[in-house]
Amino acid sequence: MNAYDIIKKPLLSEKSYATISDKKYTFIVDLNANKVQIRQAIEEIFKVKVKQVNTLIVKGKVKTQNTKQGRSVGKTSDYKKAIVWLTKESKPIEFFESLN
Repeated sequence: MNAYDIIKKPLLSEKSYATISDKKYTFIVDLNANKVQIRQAIEEIFKVKVKQVNTLIVKGKVKTQNTKQGRSVGKTSDYKKAIVWLTKESKPIEFFESLN
């Protein structure tokens, strides 16, 4: 699996912005990727040293919509979120630094 296939996109939320100063970054990753693959992908793409990786699977929400024909029910997709801590010696990720 390619490093760019594992890391889909950064997760930019209010909570993730608050942790950027601590070198803690959040990404949406492939559902089948494990912590070792995520660590290697981050180190390869951003040229940094990773201290720790935590992952969690976020379940999709059920959405209902009332229409003239009746009620339609759908669900948003599940996704995997990875929280990555960098070592103190490592340089910060430039993409996130431009957001501060």
